[in-house]
Amino acid sequence: MHFGELQKRARRRRRNAAQAAAEHPANLIVFDVLEAGGRELLDRPYRERRAMLEDLFARDVLGAPFTLCPATTDRATALEWLDPAWGKVGIEGVVVKGSEQRYLPGRRAWIKVRSRTTAEGIIGSVTGRVESPSSLLLGRYDDTGRLRFFARTTPLNPAARRDLVGWLRAAGADHPWHGRSFSAGWGSAGELVHQPVWPELVAEFQGDTAVDEGRYRHPVRFVRLREDVTAEHVPAFGD
Repeated sequence: MHFGELQKRARRRRRNAAQAAAEHPANLIVFDVLEAGGRELLDRPYRERRAMLEDLFARDVLGAPFTLCPATTDRATALEWLDPAWGKVGIEGVVVKGSEQRYLPGRRAWIKVRSRTTAEGIIGSVTGRVESPSSLLLGRYDDTGRLRFFARTTPLNPAARRDLVGWLRAAGADHPWHGRSFSAGWGSAGELVHQPVWPELVAEFQGDTAVDEGRYRHPVRFVRLREDVTAEHVPAFGD
């Protein structure tokens, strides 16, 4: 399921929740078990809890819509899971847990390792002032020649703002994003206030590899302006 659709579904209640579940079915991916057979397992090491969880699936105690999250103790396999190609199906990276670790409620006692990559996008609009933007809205052309929004940067630091001074040009009503509204965040009902600029500049950015229907799930980080690349050389939307 598209991550944004999942967030929208999670906010539905009662009859609307049942309707959302029918319209957007999803599986629950599980990676831990905290109680089994009426016995609390919080103080048991993770390796034992994981073994119990796998046994529940092996004995068909758990099945669809529950799905067992893959796990490995092999470093080479974990590195394969960090391949950016997994981002095309929404995989952000891997979570590292200690095999002897007990469950610690309310504490993040694990490490999330995101798969990251650098790429390019066309600066199509900005938040804040064109002369000193707060963040960038990036686009790519699809196969019909339409400029599609696909990523938003995190807030720009002072050095990045200075690097962009004099480069950005405010656009008018003929800009493809003029009058368009974009969500302030994945699953958010709020909208971004943005100022379209001429889509002639290319930005290099770094982001995790989780992409939903061509859009980056999380904000990306602006790296630099690519003066050596034109908009025609930026990959197509969805690539």
